[in-house]
Amino acid sequence: MLKFYYHPLSPISRRVWLLLLEKQIPHQPIEVNLGIGQQFESEFLAINPFHHVPVIVDGDFRVFESLAILDYLELRYPDLALIPTEIQATTKMRMVQQVTVNELMSKVTAVVNVEQQPLSDAKQTHLATAWQFLDNELQGKTYFGGDRLNLGDIVAGATIPLFHRLGVSFNEYPYLEAWRERISDRPAWQQTTPDEPSFQRWQKWVQLQIRRKTKSEEKLTQLGY
Repeated sequence: MLKFYYHPLSPISRRVWLLLLEKQIPHQPIEVNLGIGQQFESEFLAINPFHHVPVIVDGDFRVFESLAILDYLELRYPDLALIPTEIQATTKMRMVQQVTVNELMSKVTAVVNVEQQPLSDAKQTHLATAWQFLDNELQGKTYFGGDRLNLGDIVAGATIPLFHRLGVSFNEYPYLEAWRERISDRPAWQQTTPDEPSFQRWQKWVQLQIRRKTKSEEKLTQLGY
């Protein structure tokens, strides 16, 4: 059976988790406890030398990097296809994925830490540009894939609800907000949504990593690096 190495609070792991559930792919979930450093243990490093989740192992074939995993699973399990057959639709799906990965995920830590450090005007403008792009893509559609899900919905759907839970409002983006509500009601999303105590622990963990990084950078500056 396919093995799925993940952490339930990892937004990147959630992309793969959602796909596995939506396509009803039999799998064995294996939680990697990031809090105690299991990702650095030799057993896990033999699977992914870059020490991060998610990873899948399908027989003697392993895949890490979430987008590569999604593509592999889509090709390996073609029932309930989540990639369009038309060129422009596939390209739009890829744009949604890349905007989510490159323009949104890079801002998650700043939003988590907003109470300690308010977002700069540049970051707010950057996020607003991404929200507007996604809102435009959803106009007249139920999902990014039209009347059915595609991989754009999977990747964006693992991220947009996270921003909403962190306090970001989408009231100015009606198509995006309607999509967020619609997709959050799907069983796969309900099953993978962290409960509130777990979510708060994740927020505190992210804030701790930010403080540690800041102190490390300050120390290097003091040393003249």
